[in-house]
Amino acid sequence: MKKIILFLAVLAMTFSVDAQIQTPQPSPFAKMEQKVGLTDVTLEYSRPNMRGRTIFGDLVPYDKVWRTGANARTKITFSDDVTVDGQTLKAGTYAIFTKPSEKTWDVYFYTDYEGGGTPQNWDESKVAAKVTADVYPLPMKIETFTMTFDDLTSNSAVLGMLWEDAYVGVKIDVPTDKMVTAAIEKTLNGPSAGDYYASAVYYLQEGKDIKQAKTWIDKAMSMIEKPGFWQLRQQSLIYAKAGDKKGAIEIAKKSLAASEAAGNDDYIKMNKESLKEWGAM
Repeated sequence: MKKIILFLAVLAMTFSVDAQIQTPQPSPFAKMEQKVGLTDVTLEYSRPNMRGRTIFGDLVPYDKVWRTGANARTKITFSDDVTVDGQTLKAGTYAIFTKPSEKTWDVYFYTDYEGGGTPQNWDESKVAAKVTADVYPLPMKIETFTMTFDDLTSNSAVLGMLWEDAYVGVKIDVPTDKMVTAAIEKTLNGPSAGDYYASAVYYLQEGKDIKQAKTWIDKAMSMIEKPGFWQLRQQSLIYAKAGDKKGAIEIAKKSLAASEAAGNDDYIKMNKESLKEWGAM
């Protein structure tokens, strides 16, 4: 009996040791990060090999949804809203599925990107965009399934898919012009209320030029239709630091009333303490 137990223990140790050996994956994982204009695009997929097999129409059947790679679902992530064939893809992550045929591929951007393959129950409501792309024959064989970002411009890129002797590309348009135009207009129109407010609070907290902070906070408040109690609180502190106690008290009372209306106990307490310190309570 002891010999049997000893044998089993040695056998278990052998399997444990074997489990530490790492071997290459037959379809290695790849991750690509590409800046397209001002938009970050990340692609994650696994790369199977031909290994002497016929791929399209055989290993990958025609007219059936394919996970577009191996292992886990191929995923693409956009930092901004983009468009494909006039269809909007909101910023976020999507699975890429395809339905190859001899002349064209249907390319699907699917909202459910978790999982190890094609969904058991395909849900059309999860198709955020669908593009039909032409197949271009290649003059040579591509052994390993490859995805690329081609034809990069400031406003677009082509997501390329290559395997065997076929190339398929899907153009992705990014909102670079819209983003740059908005930034230009904002800059030329001058600082926003938030810019003035943040600058004033920074000067207050860092003990810098308090007169400048007072000028900025007044400018910010003049641009805000209905200042929040937290903003009024900072304005009152700047006024007090600048030596305008009367103005500080008047503004602190407004902050107190607004914080009471909002039910914010912390700001109620802080405002009451300041008003008492400034001799208003």
